[in-house]
Amino acid sequence: MGAVHRVTLIPGDGIGPEVSLAARRVVDASGAQIDWHVEEAGEAQMAREGTPLPERTIESVARDRVALKGPITTPVGSGFRSVNVALRKKFDLYANVRPVRTFPGVQSRYEGVDLVVVRENTEDLYAGIEHMIGDYAAESIKLITRRGSERIARYAFDYALRNGRHKVTAIHKANIMKCTDGLFLDTVRAVAEEYPQIEFTDEIVDAACMHVVQRPEAYDVLVLPNLYGDIMSDLCAGLVGGIGLAPSANIGADCAIFEAVHGSAPKHAGKNDANPTALILSAAMMLRHLGETEAAGRIEGAVLALLRGGVKVTYDLGGGLGTSEFADAVIVEMAG
Repeated sequence: MGAVHRVTLIPGDGIGPEVSLAARRVVDASGAQIDWHVEEAGEAQMAREGTPLPERTIESVARDRVALKGPITTPVGSGFRSVNVALRKKFDLYANVRPVRTFPGVQSRYEGVDLVVVRENTEDLYAGIEHMIGDYAAESIKLITRRGSERIARYAFDYALRNGRHKVTAIHKANIMKCTDGLFLDTVRAVAEEYPQIEFTDEIVDAACMHVVQRPEAYDVLVLPNLYGDIMSDLCAGLVGGIGLAPSANIGADCAIFEAVHGSAPKHAGKNDANPTALILSAAMMLRHLGETEAAGRIEGAVLALLRGGVKVTYDLGGGLGTSEFADAVIVEMAG
């Protein structure tokens, strides 16, 4: 029997508890030994305790240093800003890693897409430095630091080396935002000089969005500031079937939280019809982070086999399985 890994599981709200349970069951059947610590966050916690992110949840993540998190509703325009952002800032999870690939059997306009979005996760406009100017204007401050830019650039190049990638492209708007995006671009260029074995290019964000849609096969690893990274990762997910298939990792020096890219879809809560693929694949990323590469490979192989078959999948992919039934099918596929 291998090592037992302590992991905090945050089910979330909306469809979160359902897809989280599906992912947990798949992980438990993969052969990895996980000691789960279930802690809550989200709207229900806000109603019960006046905070969406209880201190005991933060303490559990701090102890375990690894968490799997279901989607959590972020209110639009009012209320708490975001549990997701709060966790990233609390644990300095500076790198948001979102792999995007074509899945056999999933309807898409593209073939052969295989790229990774590496998004700076702690600053830019998402730092939340904003205020009203009287009653008629609002101001948000775009914060870009040399330290933040350097460490996300270094993460992107190190990721490329570790994973057999050959090219890193920095995405920016330095032609207009010459101070902030200019600092980001200059810093990434300086880091690129330390990695001569990795091809480096840069593109302006609006042109990059067009080019990624026209020829996604030309890209490998993309490194971006926070806001552009958020937008680009969803755009890239749209190339391969949508965010229901998009896993992600939030990585810091001492902690990592894994989550699906999609939101909490409260209209589907309790209906057992949500696609848990993204969180299951996020759990596989978590297992790789923990060194459980064989278990991760079993999960990924089973999911790919089901998607390729196109029958034992959820309704959004043309099948008839519910959330729990899809988890059952993944477990059976792993056992076969």
